[in-house]
Amino acid sequence: MFEIFAKPRIASLFYLLVLAGSFCWAGDKTESQNALKGLWDPTRYIAIDEVKPGMEAYCLTGYRGTEIEKFGLEVLSVIRNIRPGRDAILVQGTDERFVHTGPVAGCSGSPVYIDGRLAGALAFAWTFSKDPLYGVTPIEEMLRVGRSEGKSRKAKGKGREARYGFDFSKPIDFAEVDKKIADLRFTVCDFPIDNRQSKTGNYLVPLPCPLITSGLPVEVCQQLNASLEPFGLMAVAGIAGGANPGEAEDVQLVPGASLVVPLVTGDIRMEVIGTVTETVDDKVYGFGHSLLGYGPIDLPMATGQVHAVVSTLIRSFKYASSLETVGALTTDESTAVFGRLGAEARMIPLTIKVDYYGGAEKRVYNCQVADNRLLTPLVLGPAVSGACLCLGNLPPDHTIEYKVVIDVEGAESVVFENVSTIRELGEMIKESVGSVALLMNNPYKKVNVKSLDFDVRIVLENIVSHIWSVDLSDSKVKAGGTIDIEVVVESFLTGKKKYSCSFEIPDELAPGKYDMIVSGGYGYIEFLRQAVPYRFVPLNLPTLLEAINNLLSIRRDKLYCLLVLPSGGVVVEKAELPDLPATKVLVLADGKRALRIQPYSHWLEKSLETGTVVIDKKVMRITVEK
Repeated sequence: MFEIFAKPRIASLFYLLVLAGSFCWAGDKTESQNALKGLWDPTRYIAIDEVKPGMEAYCLTGYRGTEIEKFGLEVLSVIRNIRPGRDAILVQGTDERFVHTGPVAGCSGSPVYIDGRLAGALAFAWTFSKDPLYGVTPIEEMLRVGRSEGKSRKAKGKGREARYGFDFSKPIDFAEVDKKIADLRFTVCDFPIDNRQSKTGNYLVPLPCPLITSGLPVEVCQQLNASLEPFGLMAVAGIAGGANPGEAEDVQLVPGASLVVPLVTGDIRMEVIGTVTETVDDKVYGFGHSLLGYGPIDLPMATGQVHAVVSTLIRSFKYASSLETVGALTTDESTAVFGRLGAEARMIPLTIKVDYYGGAEKRVYNCQVADNRLLTPLVLGPAVSGACLCLGNLPPDHTIEYKVVIDVEGAESVVFENVSTIRELGEMIKESVGSVALLMNNPYKKVNVKSLDFDVRIVLENIVSHIWSVDLSDSKVKAGGTIDIEVVVESFLTGKKKYSCSFEIPDELAPGKYDMIVSGGYGYIEFLRQAVPYRFVPLNLPTLLEAINNLLSIRRDKLYCLLVLPSGGVVVEKAELPDLPATKVLVLADGKRALRIQPYSHWLEKSLETGTVVIDKKVMRITVEK
């Protein structure tokens, strides 16, 4: 600080920034007061300026079933400027149930009343806290959310909602897409700290919302939890939702009631659990903190019931499920989520058919997945994995045959079939989830996925194979001649098997040495990425769909034989000009041109059905003589 004031220019800038921040903060206060005109009722709400330490308070929330109960609280302090322009109330639970459980995940949004008026919502706590200490988001800050709902909807239509930052200037690589999703650094935490540090209990952080799952094995739920942690969610293996006939009709979204956000519904369920803070006409406010935190949102909003509150040393949580979808969340900001009763969120139909080990009939899972750029890819993978692992983990020797259809509204669908062996579900999940993530997060045009269909067959066998030998009829050949290839492939089950093909050497091929490549699908993809990378680089939505389909059309159960020829012609962006005269190539290759130019690669290719997955490759040299 002394160094800053020692430099006049820096000091002046520092003062300007402080003043600007002060004016901005004051402007925000004035603007917020104006924004609450017509909504603020001093007989119904208590302002934070009226709250004093030592005041008695209570909150409303559910600990069992659909009953809303009252829990005693005591105001410990009022914390000013806990974040620029943000205040908070610190309370401690006095009810013996609160004392027993400590801070409870799922209580986010539980309304807090002081002097009979609504003061705010339980929203923050310390991990490992021995006492039921909560931070309360003031109600005046929550009521501002949703005031610009119309603008938020327009912003959403223009594609301003948060998205994954995929690099569309490079060839598509589903492994990189999967890594980007897994390494997502995005958090709803209002205090910028590392999630790993929050586990030490030294920081006041938003209460995590439980994401209760049904139909997922524990192992899948654990993987899901790691993916959802940056969002402030904690995955919990749960039980099927739903209510007895007529029970759901009596439950309404009122202050203290469970507020459930179903991300996956149907035969597999994933539901975020929170609490309603306030309802005004058809408007619903909840959580006291954000869910994703980027403004416009479109997620279903449902009533719910609490089966139990599970008390643990790390984090107690509500074990709950949804009852009936009654509206949609439309706005998601740092102090609350906001929704409207009667609104309908867009959902994507998901069908998963699984044939377990050649059983008599397939298991069919019919689900609906929430339509969200960030969350849909995250929950889609576990949903498919959960269906495929319903009967237990895959044995060491297994093969997965699958067909996936991603139906896109107003555009070409993504359809692919392939096999994977001894790699569990990883390859299928990366390809399908990666495709959905790329489409939903593309920078060109908003994509609506109409439906997702998976047809999976799990076979108890290992079909990995290796290239045992490659024999050429002759390593030397003249232009216009023929070269024969015999490849022996060895697999664990079927032993050795021979495959043959022939290449006719082009008459005009210049004398020299050329590579002959024999490989499986993995080696073939590697070759294409080097020879024709532009085929996997999108420029707009149609070419994105083309690039995805190009990549997914490569089968792993084929043997590929390639004769690499000299480059000739050029590729302009994605337009292939293989027979362009050399003089024109020189003109197009001028470095001053803005278009991407690269040499056109030539090769001859034969593919052979093997019924096995060849995992290696062989490269030989042949000589073309005069």
